[in-house]
Amino acid sequence: MLRIRHVVILQRRWKSRHWSTQQRKKTNTDRALDNFDDFYGSVFGNRWKSMRAALLTEHKYVALVNNFGDTDRTCNGMEMNGALNIKSLVDLARNRIGHYDKQPSTITPHKTVDNTLDELKRKQEELEKYSLYPAGTSDAPTSIPKELYYRKAENVGLNDSAEIEYNLTNFKSSLEETIGKGAQIDHSRLIDPQFSTGGLHEFIPASRIKGKEDWIPESDHYKYYQTKADFPLQFDLVTEFAYPENLSLYAYEIGNCSEFETPKKCLTGVLSHYLMDGASVLPPLLLDIKQGERVLDACAAPGGKSLLMLQTLHPDILICNDIQESRVNRIRKVMEEYIFDYKENWNNKRVALNQCDARNIDGFNSYDKILVDVPCTTDRHSLTENDNNIFKSTRIKERLRIPELQADILANCLHLLKPGGSLVYSTCALSPVQNDGVVHMALQKVFNEHNITATVNDLSYLIKLFEDIFKFEYSKNMKYGQLVLPFLPANYGPMYFSKLTRNM
Repeated sequence: MLRIRHVVILQRRWKSRHWSTQQRKKTNTDRALDNFDDFYGSVFGNRWKSMRAALLTEHKYVALVNNFGDTDRTCNGMEMNGALNIKSLVDLARNRIGHYDKQPSTITPHKTVDNTLDELKRKQEELEKYSLYPAGTSDAPTSIPKELYYRKAENVGLNDSAEIEYNLTNFKSSLEETIGKGAQIDHSRLIDPQFSTGGLHEFIPASRIKGKEDWIPESDHYKYYQTKADFPLQFDLVTEFAYPENLSLYAYEIGNCSEFETPKKCLTGVLSHYLMDGASVLPPLLLDIKQGERVLDACAAPGGKSLLMLQTLHPDILICNDIQESRVNRIRKVMEEYIFDYKENWNNKRVALNQCDARNIDGFNSYDKILVDVPCTTDRHSLTENDNNIFKSTRIKERLRIPELQADILANCLHLLKPGGSLVYSTCALSPVQNDGVVHMALQKVFNEHNITATVNDLSYLIKLFEDIFKFEYSKNMKYGQLVLPFLPANYGPMYFSKLTRNM
């Protein structure tokens, strides 16, 4: 069903002093929608309208059956209500597809996406220039500079103020030229030296605009998207996938909007099943965890993907990490609700909780598999919830620097992998900048700083096994990963995922 959006009405007072007109206050969700209409409308074209409608509508869930509860009873109840076992759907798709002829992958970035993002960046830069130099005002310069120069101060961190510096070369040279032609200084207008440290004729160029210390240009967001690689890059088509035997996932078929029942307490004291956005099951599934492997969930809260990996019964130990204590507590709560005797026999033996910034996790070369589900613009949440919304006006700097944060997390996780180990990078955003752009940036970073290279796992065959459940973006539109699109009959996602294997 369509979600009702809350509207706040403010009265607007006109010169007549009557409160006769009302003006709608722009909310955080409004800002997000305006941004997405401009950005995603250009990237996806006419398809954005249907994706937009899906994002504004309640999304569908998948049910993860708890192996530590009344498993058979829960599965039977779901099947009686018409839910389908995802494992059965995957097996049917595998039989339908048949043998796949494995050929070397020759994936290239889609030119349309590259050109679109370049055009968006140019458009945004033009808007910023004209906002700084408005036409038709007395302060407007005779010519608008071709470029604006934004330079970060040295040793600036993600949360520090950014210094804004403009190119003053032309202005200073014209001043020197004017003085050189014999311009006279009116000495009668000089301030007495005892009252001043210098004369009014002394020129001291400004290096920043007062009040703009924390401002960064919107166009900076697009600079993170690159496709030209100057580092070793290898692709490998993946055709083997083993669905975990102990894993029970249920979904309703495309077009069926039925809802799952609320989880219930089992005889063992744990909850019967866990509900999560359907597309969220793909990153941990395609990570393909084997028996006895050491696994890290780098950004684990609220804990659904961690729980899914544990339900496979494959990890020797799973380290669930997140940056804030409150987020780690959310993971702990999920484990206590779904894992029988978690406190006595599981905690710190099969599951370890860790609080750390994922950019700073140590233990290099020590993990077989890593799930890197990074913080992002969380597109669906941004369009439906005003609380904790990344499009809040005071969080613009944080939002524009999200790709930089994501790339730092991914680069560190590549360093944490054992040679031959694999990770899956994922976001719940449609943005090519946060998706392929971040993967490219991280691969460049680890090669330059640590001489680490990785092979990109081409998952274009494996996603065919899930096409009876999800709607995917065309593979030709991406270079490094796959994307689940919001689609009303199968309203999951968005979810981007890319699998990388560290080379020996």
